[in-house]
Amino acid sequence: MKTDETPRWFTSSYSSNGGQCVEVGANLATPRGTVPVRDSKDRTGPALDLPAGAFVAFVAGVKAGAFRTV
Repeated sequence: MKTDETPRWFTSSYSSNGGQCVEVGANLATPRGTVPVRDSKDRTGPALDLPAGAFVAFVAGVKAGAFRTV
């Protein structure tokens, strides 16, 4: 992997709730067309490469409240 294609992992500021969160490497959306996502508790574990459009749609759904839990 080229240096410019290394994920710069980002965790939301809302993630100070005990580690139940994910990290994203959004810097790869433009050069690779994907957004890697990993478990913040297992930084050496696997990452999922999501298509950038699917990730954008997911975030929009979260913001719209489409995934509320009971």
